[in-house]
Amino acid sequence: MTEVIEFLHEINWTLFIPIIALQFILVLIALIDCARQEQTNGPKWLWVLIIIAVNLLGPILYFIFGRSQN
Repeated sequence: MTEVIEFLHEINWTLFIPIIALQFILVLIALIDCARQEQTNGPKWLWVLIIIAVNLLGPILYFIFGRSQN
């Protein structure tokens, strides 16, 4: 367990800040868009689950496949 903690302290976390920020913004935009859509391709609750659970790919999948093309 101490090896894991030491490894986490050695990581340069500033390199991950842009990726984490991008992930947060993308999830937030996808969730807002999903809430505003009247219809989606599939149930909304499933798309919300995919957006939240599948990390970076979830919001991208929603924007490609989930949005209704009305």
